[in-house]
Amino acid sequence: MPPFELLNPADRNPARRQELAKRQWPETLGSHRQAARHYQPDPDLVETINVALAVGAPLLLTGEHGTGKTQVAHYLAWYFDVEQSFFPLYVRSTTTAEDLLYRFDAVAYLHAANDPENRGKKLDKANFIEPGPLWKAYEADGSSVVLIDEIDKAPRDFPNDLLNVLDQHKFFVPELDRTICRRSLPPVVVITSNSERRLPEPFLRRCVFHHIEFTEDLLRQVVAARSGDFPNLPDAVREAAIQRFLELRGRDVRKKPATAELLVWLTVLAARGGVTVEELRNCRLNELPARSTLVKDREDLVLLR
Repeated sequence: MPPFELLNPADRNPARRQELAKRQWPETLGSHRQAARHYQPDPDLVETINVALAVGAPLLLTGEHGTGKTQVAHYLAWYFDVEQSFFPLYVRSTTTAEDLLYRFDAVAYLHAANDPENRGKKLDKANFIEPGPLWKAYEADGSSVVLIDEIDKAPRDFPNDLLNVLDQHKFFVPELDRTICRRSLPPVVVITSNSERRLPEPFLRRCVFHHIEFTEDLLRQVVAARSGDFPNLPDAVREAAIQRFLELRGRDVRKKPATAELLVWLTVLAARGGVTVEELRNCRLNELPARSTLVKDREDLVLLR
């Protein structure tokens, strides 16, 4: 295990390069798939998921950043053992409904059509089509999970453009003159939103909705489930860290840290070593060890002085 303090401006030597290459961190921090087995859904979320599964409707999740909205889809894929049929769409400001269905590379098709070597040949448009997550899910063997992550980032028309597809479970591909239909049961569709923009009413009517609340009880369940990420952190230090974390959340800060930040912080405290209960309890909030994992806004640093 490399030392925690890899960067020491007073000591630059060739060994630092090898130590940098040996960096390690819990696999759950960098992988939703690995963290899925430790996910802790509360009873209300479990009930909502069962409702969505019973009626075949998309599951729409809202909540603070870092409360585990995206993780729900990975958890369902792990729980039902269909991780090989997990198809995500990570929404951006330029995402369209077609990105969920398929992508036709019109530029490549045009170049191929004008290539002298293809003169007189009929090009197969299927060679220029890349199926999207929903297409893959419809043609998957057995059950599947589709994630539409952060739908509120997309252009305004994006949710409405999905209404008919998600309702009827089929769509038409004009380039192939073919309708893509689901082979068996509809996929489990999980949609997350950070509520940065209100979604259209017709879209909301077709979804089963759940808001993931941040609660101390759920927080402690998650920390206990992920305790393997910080095995060398004494229980007393972990408890003191949780108390300071809750104190920080109780302050009027612009960016409240959520569960994800706490897990990273505890992991860093364990890797750093030597942190005492007294150190955590007696310092100001803006002087907490490894505060960069918790405080993400310059104005909040000033506020916490």
